[in-house]
Amino acid sequence: MLGVSLDFRKLCIATIHMFTFVQTAEAAEGISVKLSPYVLGEVFGVPITATMLTTWLAMAILLVLAVVLSKNLKAIPGKLQNVFEMVIGGAFEYVVSTLESRTLAAKYFPVLMTIFLFLLAMNWTGLLPGVTSIGIFEGHGEESHLIPFFYPPATDLNLAIAFALVAMFFIEMAGIMALGFWKYGSKFITFKGHSIGDRLINFSVGIIELISELGRLVSFSFRLFGNIFAGKTLLTVALFFVPLFLPIPILAYEVFVGFIQAGVFAFLTLIFIKLAVAEPHH
Repeated sequence: MLGVSLDFRKLCIATIHMFTFVQTAEAAEGISVKLSPYVLGEVFGVPITATMLTTWLAMAILLVLAVVLSKNLKAIPGKLQNVFEMVIGGAFEYVVSTLESRTLAAKYFPVLMTIFLFLLAMNWTGLLPGVTSIGIFEGHGEESHLIPFFYPPATDLNLAIAFALVAMFFIEMAGIMALGFWKYGSKFITFKGHSIGDRLINFSVGIIELISELGRLVSFSFRLFGNIFAGKTLLTVALFFVPLFLPIPILAYEVFVGFIQAGVFAFLTLIFIKLAVAEPHH
């Protein structure tokens, strides 16, 4: 019995070390915060970064899961399939109630769910053991530093902005497809009104709406980047001061934050779609 207990304790300690090793390479020489992405090389002049490789890894995981789950679908679902169907069905019904149209929900739900799953996969992949700690050393002696092969994707502002651009393009296209180009454009630039004063007010309100629309790009990208980057920095600081047990609850919290951030991004996209497809008030 004592031997079994000791083996179990060793297994627990090994597990803790495996997860806390994620940031150890960075924290070992002191607290280091890096905003620019780690560049591993170039292909035809295009830089290949650690965040890009992690994004591809997240894509590969999603593709494998999609293939595996689609092959095991049954007419009479098992417990696991039943759980997935309840979650997907509940999310779809929520989109229906928000957009107040099953037709619109069926049109936009696949993109919203793709955004959520892709962001969730990227956020959680960035927490895997080995991310930020497996790589190659550059330089010699005291000036050498680790260039990791993988790094949390959303800590790269370029990727956060790219996601925001995709979401904004989809939102604007949803409004144009629902209302038509000129009618949708009249939400932002219009000279309608019964008097010169009304026209000036409507034009000013439209310009403010246009600025607000462009401001969503900043809101989208920096919200995602800020939360994930802050979590990664918090893990690094925790490992520097208390390298064994403190990072475990923080890591669990970051798993939750990764889920919430993916959900918030998809939810805001849904709300902005609802605003985009609404009829102009003037």
